[in-house]
Amino acid sequence: MSHKTVVCVVGTRPEAIKMAPVVLALRSQDYFDVKILATGQHSAMLDQALAHFKLTADVNLHIMKERQSLDHITSSVLTGAGEYFDTIGPAAVLVHGDTTTTFAAALAGFYRKIPVGHVEAGLRSGNMHLPFPEEMNRVLTDRITTWAFAPTELAKENLLCEGTQGDMILVTGNTVIDALYYTAKSTSKPFCPELTRLPQDAPFLLVTAHRRESWGKPLEDICSALTMLLDSHPELWMVIPMHRNPSVRETIRKYLEEREKVILCDPLDYPDFVWAMNASMFILSDSGGVQEEASAIKKPVLILRDVTERPEAVEKGSGVIVGVDREKIYSNAIELLENKDHFTEIENKCRFQPFGDGTASLKIADALKEYFEKDRK
Repeated sequence: MSHKTVVCVVGTRPEAIKMAPVVLALRSQDYFDVKILATGQHSAMLDQALAHFKLTADVNLHIMKERQSLDHITSSVLTGAGEYFDTIGPAAVLVHGDTTTTFAAALAGFYRKIPVGHVEAGLRSGNMHLPFPEEMNRVLTDRITTWAFAPTELAKENLLCEGTQGDMILVTGNTVIDALYYTAKSTSKPFCPELTRLPQDAPFLLVTAHRRESWGKPLEDICSALTMLLDSHPELWMVIPMHRNPSVRETIRKYLEEREKVILCDPLDYPDFVWAMNASMFILSDSGGVQEEASAIKKPVLILRDVTERPEAVEKGSGVIVGVDREKIYSNAIELLENKDHFTEIENKCRFQPFGDGTASLKIADALKEYFEKDRK
């Protein structure tokens, strides 16, 4: 039996983490010849994430350059992915989430009439500029895909409201939960040297902030709120893995580099990040994936955005939207630090996990196999 070739495209570290369980599930079936195409929208971080799952990219386009523009990413991925698809002639292409790599690779597949599967389809904030350009990327990707693998029932409803046919949609849960469970089994202590600065049992907050719409004053206000927290709670530590974008790093360092109990470090390996999420008191983040992961481990997360495309994280999970307003961030963090009843209330919201049970990747692999087996009859 000749195996069907499926190309799984990843460009950033979060994509690699969330697509890796899908690759493993597809390969376990011995039905598909699975290729990993890395665009290199993020470079070293992407390879690092794949390595955690014992995976390597078959091809890396290495498109990343310093202060890269959206025009550069889009055109480079579109051309590079298209050339790779022409070379190997895949039966299907899988993309994940909402990055520029996602949209451009899906478009390259669409141009060649290759069926495209969108993992994490149907997420919507309702505002085309928040997050930017991610909301546009996922809306357009969903319009040109053959299979919409929706993580939740709400995501499915979003797709149906936009005219996606019901037989194209499969609710799977989110593959980041698969990755989280895979990682949690093998992670008992951190390996990052910077994290050894943390005294044993030191109370600390985990902070991540990198969204493009937060660059400039919004990020400055976030950092200002963090300094207020440190001043009001001298016992508190912070771990802040910094995105590699120079604009993000310059702002964070301006406010927090001289703080003794602040650990500024490069993006953490995924096992170390899972450790940090688990060990922290709570999390402040503008990451979509962190909203899902935090709900799965019942860890409160203050969402540093004005809107979220994952409302389940707020309604049924551990998320609280605080935006980028300094006073709102500070007051909500203080409430978590000083009000145990409030903290427990948020933890208790996570009794029913809104983002799946860790089997999303198996559902996706089974659906693709069933599709191609029917096609052969």
